[in-house]
Amino acid sequence: MAAEWGPAEQWRAALPQHAVLSRLRERAPAAGARPPLIRDLLFGLDGDVLLWDGERGALHAIALRRLGGPDPAGLSRYQVYQTLLSPTQHHVALIGTKGLMVLELPKRWGKNSEFEGGKSTVNCSTIPIAERFFTSSTSLTLKHAAWYPCETLEPHIVLLTSDNTIRFYSLKVPQTPIKVIALSDTEEETLTIKKGRAYTASLGETAVAFDFGPLVPVPKNILGQRGREEVLAYPLYILYENGETFLTYISLLQSMGSLGKLLGPLPMHPAAEDNYGYDACAVLCLPCVPNILVIATESGMLYHCVVLDGEEDEEQSEKSWDPRSDLIPSLYVFECVELELALKLASGDEEEPLESDFSCPIKLHRDPKCPSRYHCTHEAGVHSVGLTWINKLHKFLGSDEEDKDSLQELGAEQKCFVEHILCTKPLPCRQPAPIRGFWIVSDILGPTMICITNTYECITRPLLSTVHPASPPLLCTREDKDVAVSPLRILAESQHSFEKHIRSILQRSSANPLLLKSADKDAAPPPEECLQLLSRATQVFREEYILKQDLAKEEIQQRVKLLWGQKKKQLEDLSYCREERKSLREMAERLADKYEEAKEKQEDIMNRMKKVLRSFHSQLPVLSDSERDMRKELQTIHDQLQHLSNAIRQVKMKKEYQQKKMEKGTSPRKPSITLSAYQSQCIQSVLREEGEHIREMVKQINDIRNHVNF
Repeated sequence: MAAEWGPAEQWRAALPQHAVLSRLRERAPAAGARPPLIRDLLFGLDGDVLLWDGERGALHAIALRRLGGPDPAGLSRYQVYQTLLSPTQHHVALIGTKGLMVLELPKRWGKNSEFEGGKSTVNCSTIPIAERFFTSSTSLTLKHAAWYPCETLEPHIVLLTSDNTIRFYSLKVPQTPIKVIALSDTEEETLTIKKGRAYTASLGETAVAFDFGPLVPVPKNILGQRGREEVLAYPLYILYENGETFLTYISLLQSMGSLGKLLGPLPMHPAAEDNYGYDACAVLCLPCVPNILVIATESGMLYHCVVLDGEEDEEQSEKSWDPRSDLIPSLYVFECVELELALKLASGDEEEPLESDFSCPIKLHRDPKCPSRYHCTHEAGVHSVGLTWINKLHKFLGSDEEDKDSLQELGAEQKCFVEHILCTKPLPCRQPAPIRGFWIVSDILGPTMICITNTYECITRPLLSTVHPASPPLLCTREDKDVAVSPLRILAESQHSFEKHIRSILQRSSANPLLLKSADKDAAPPPEECLQLLSRATQVFREEYILKQDLAKEEIQQRVKLLWGQKKKQLEDLSYCREERKSLREMAERLADKYEEAKEKQEDIMNRMKKVLRSFHSQLPVLSDSERDMRKELQTIHDQLQHLSNAIRQVKMKKEYQQKKMEKGTSPRKPSITLSAYQSQCIQSVLREEGEHIREMVKQINDIRNHVNF
């Protein structure tokens, strides 16, 4: 059967059987208490997946393009709960509850670009961050950590600690923060209750997470009078446990005092009495402009908020004595999504499912390739969320104020897609099996999720293809406005196409995820809960698959019936058009024959008319203008001929006179002397002898002259 699979299925089937994962499964630890941080010990780098092994204190490298390759590389030891790859992909942050350590990845070389040329074990250098600070503060814990997003500067890491403070550390100076942002007053933090927690923490007024947005120009009202030139900075969104969100702009290249000032809390519209929950745990800024914030709560609620410039109201105008304190951005909640953390099972004969009070922290992951998609991991499983309305939002924000079509398209756009991929708590009686690592591989055989469970079981699943990034244009493509577009393509790409209608019918609001029970394999679940789980799965298949497929089938059958009727009508019209074409062709042939006959008759009539006109003009008693001109021309020619004849006669007479004169003036010729051949030879010999005699005399005279002159 493996031979029938495609390359993607073979790759997904081979990865869970890797030797590294098999060894880790053999010595997997037993399930313990809930970890203080959500585990995220898996990340990808240049076609390789690196998994942290807490027992050995090493990173195992698995080459995805060579699943049967050599053993992975072992690295340094450190107790961690999360791993975080730097933007330059040269360092990895090993994050724990009492600090973190930065590991420098080894170099790659060789035929397959492996670490240190393919060594089985590689020792790497590590840099402890704020080691003295965490050692001296025993009650201090690390809540959140992230890399500074700039790739051109030296690597910097940002820490959020339990004292409600954000600190920036450079790898060159790892013990001293280069920038500190205090999120609360010092006096309030000194007032502690019995368990050592601050009053602000008990009221939920402490920061729990933060995230950087893409690089944007800082607004002028924040920079003040000194901000005449444009300053680029990263917006830093800070989420508090009570649901409030604060904003500050960070730029390590700038030293202006206005940067780093805390703005907020940002108002949320529409307003809610509970401020959209009091158990916020994670925030994610999608890489788009305007920024879209995803705020997650422990109860499984996700809020998609669009960050837009705020509007000045009456209350702000009364307090607007400082221009830099007004017009902070606002969060507009576009939609709310409730995740099914634990499966909702019906009890007994009731149709309504039981409401589960299960809650757990949620960790948000960006998709490495698609900016409109993100992923959620928690103790009970994995979800994938795709936002299909981002393109319509950009079109609406870029249109004119009077353009209502884009607003209607944005309002009619379907909500986000939620895909429940993995569920580790299928039954209420079971404890959840938290996952150890999560990563998205997008450059090898399509977008695929890789999930490592608590028992080191590797799960690979292809992601939903409904949400995908736009394909880049080919080099050979060019915009040609003169090229005609097929009407069928225009119909298929229209807003109300039948394909989109069928897709909307088949769109599922819930699905049956991959079920993974807890590590306790011996204890069997109660039959009642198993029946509830089976009933729930059957109900989902019936409502989300079979019923919708039947509805789509009816729509397709109606469409086919309508198309058959239209095809029959079009065939009848086509046969009628063929008959009409045949009759028109015969009529055209008859008309062509008639035209030829009429043309010949017309030529005969024209010739007859010319003869009649010629005879008519010849019998007229009065000459016409052309005839008069002809007569004048003939008369002129006659006169010229007479003149020429007279001139010729005179020339002939002069010729005869000259000949007579020449005959009279010629005298008779003298008789010529003729010599014989002998006489000629004698004369020549005499002349030759006389010439030689003369030559000798000339020679003698010359010699005498030369002698005299000498």
